[in-house]
Order: sequence, then C-alpha cells, then structure tokens
Amino acid sequence: MTAADDGPGRDRGAASGGEAGSGRSPGAGGWPGPGWSRRDRVVGTGGVVLAVAGAVAVVWGDLAPGAPGWYLWTDVAGGILACAGIWLCRRWPVAAPLAVIALSVPAAAASVAAGIATLFAALYRRPPAAVAVGMTWVVATLVRFAWRPPGLAPYPVWALVGVLFGGAITGWGIVARTRRELLASLAERARRAEADQRLRAEEARRAERLGIAREMHDVLAHRLSLLAVHAGALEFNAGARPDEVADAAGVIRTSAHQALQELRAVISVLRESPSAELPLTGLAPLVEESRRAGMRIELREHDVRFADLPETTRRTAYRVVQEGLTNARKHAPGRPVTVVVSGAAGDELTVEVRNPPPAGREAEGLAMTGAGAGLAGLEERVSLAGGRLEREHTDGGGFRLAARLPWPRERPHE
Repeated sequence: MTAADDGPGRDRGAASGGEAGSGRSPGAGGWPGPGWSRRDRVVGTGGVVLAVAGAVAVVWGDLAPGAPGWYLWTDVAGGILACAGIWLCRRWPVAAPLAVIALSVPAAAASVAAGIATLFAALYRRPPAAVAVGMTWVVATLVRFAWRPPGLAPYPVWALVGVLFGGAITGWGIVARTRRELLASLAERARRAEADQRLRAEEARRAERLGIAREMHDVLAHRLSLLAVHAGALEFNAGARPDEVADAAGVIRTSAHQALQELRAVISVLRESPSAELPLTGLAPLVEESRRAGMRIELREHDVRFADLPETTRRTAYRVVQEGLTNARKHAPGRPVTVVVSGAAGDELTVEVRNPPPAGREAEGLAMTGAGAGLAGLEERVSLAGGRLEREHTDGGGFRLAARLPWPRERPHE
C-alpha cells in the first residue's frame, strides 16, 4: 500500500466521475459533501442503514438467555462506532475501513459494517489497496469466528464462507470502480471528440467562405469593371450617335450574360466538385474582350502554350492576368497594358502584367470601387498553387503585378 493510496483525495475524482460523467468532485468535509454525486449519497446512506440493521440484529441476539454479558456491551459500543465509521470510509477509503474491521474482531455487531467498509475500499481505491483491505477483513473474520463461534456449523464451514464473501465483495467493488472509470473516460473522450469535430467544422466553414469570396471576386470583378466602363461611356457621352449607343448596349448585354454564365459555373463548383469548372482555353479570349472595352493590351506569350500547363498552374495564371487587367482598367483607364507570359517546363512559369501611371484624375471613379480584396485573394491563390506573387509600383508611377508559378516537367508514360 503506497502513500498515494492512503491519502484522502487522490481517487475521489475517479469515483465521483463515474456518475455518468457528471464531472463533480467530492467536498472537502465529511460525507456526504456539497459536491458529491447522487450515487455517492445513495451508497453511503444504504451502507449505514445496512450496518445499523446488522448491528441491531446482533445486539438483539445478545439479549437471549445464556449469552455472555460482555457480548452485549461490546457489541453495542463496537456497533455504534463501526456505523459511525461508515461515514468516514468515503473520505479515508483505507484508514477508516481498517479501523471498522478492527472493531469487528471483538464486536460481532460491527461485522456487517466491516463488510460494507471493505466494499467502499474496493469502490474508491485502486486494486492493490482494495485487495489488502479485503485480506484484512478475511483475517479479522477468521479470528472473530474462532473467538466467538457463531454455531450452526463447524468452524471450517464458516471460515470458507468468510473467505468467499471477502473475495466476492472485494471483486465486486473493483469491477464497479473499473466500470465507473471506463464510463468517465468514454464520456471525456466523447466530449473531446465533439469539441474537435466542432473545431474542424468551423475551420472547414471558414475555408469554404474564403474560397467562395475568392471565386466570386475573380469571376465578377472583371466582368463588372467592363460593365462600369461601358456604362460610364454612355453616361458621359450624351451626344453619342444611335449606332454607338447600340454598340455599347450590346457590349453591356454580352458582358452581363458572360458574368451570369461564369457565376453559374462558380455555383456549380461549390455545389458539386472542382471538375465542374469551365475549361480555360487560353489568354486570348480574355485579352480580346478587354480590348473590345477600349483597353490597349499587348500580349507576349513567348511560345508558351496554355494547354501544356498543369491544371492548377493554368487556372492560377489565368486569374493573375484577369486580376491585373481589372486593376489596370480601374486605376489606369485608357493606358496601355503589357501582358508577358514566359517560362519552360521543368522550371517555372512567369506571368506579368504591367501598366503605366494613370493620366490625370480620370481613374478616381473606378479606383474607389476596390478595397484590395482582389490582390489579397490572388496572393493566397498563388501561394496555394506553390508560387509567389510580386506586386510593386514602378519608378514612373506605374504598377507591376507578377506571379511565378511551378511548371513541373511531366513524366513520360511508362
């Protein structure tokens, strides 16, 4: 028996924790304390009632004619002390049961209380201490049977009954304690698993919100900026000819239709899988529709075939050019834009969009529509693709946006 097993508080949490994971701990005072579980109260009260009933039955037998006189006074005193000691067994699950067992040697009225105290030791202490207390109870019972023979059967029969009963109550207590600890452990694991699941679900929702925001910006910012350019031209050119107005309205209608188509594609991606995304055939269509909006764009692809790029690299490169053209249209309208795509398989792909500074204050209207979310989302997209994004103002006041993306060399099929 170790010092840890003789202390009053080491295993209290395990015993009270078995109350279906109630998580309550016993109080610091006597039993029952304010923090004790309902099961502890029921077990303690039931133990005291059984101990008192056993003591009363023995004392009643001592009143029979022919019983030695010292039996009565010894049983009365020992029974009272043993029943009172039951209340201390939960606080001191080793010392108090040993004291009650010692009282049961001279006082047969304390025998039931000694058995209950042995059960408490098995319920609230580890198996080594519980077995030691159970063996002490068996020895004390054998001594009492030798000193005060109960009659009705020879001593070996009563000795066998004592050994079997001591083993039964000790084993029952150990099994009950182990079951309570197992239930408490399972309840704690379930609580932690539920907390981890909530955390993972929250992280997944956060990542999904970021993905939705990035996709919506990439798809809609480009189209809506085109709509703003043409709508602004109609607003400030009140004297435009009917054919010019019709052309601008047609471009607005086409851009709105394409924006709806790409929005449907994004929604299908969110509902189904990434394989539902629209294929990106190259940069030429993207550059051409920006040219129709009045932008002057020079595209240099340096013999880079868009179809040869890996899927992730191709899509990221497309988004870089799209964001660069959108920013140039907003912050430097009417100024020439240069798009350069270079690289080689096995090295890296470089995508660069450059524009000179805006002329005068003509960009203020569209420039106020941005909040920097596009570049922040683009930087995250490039980083997830394994590349790096560079954005800087040039010496003349222009702007340079460049992305360096991995372009692994494909292995030949074996």
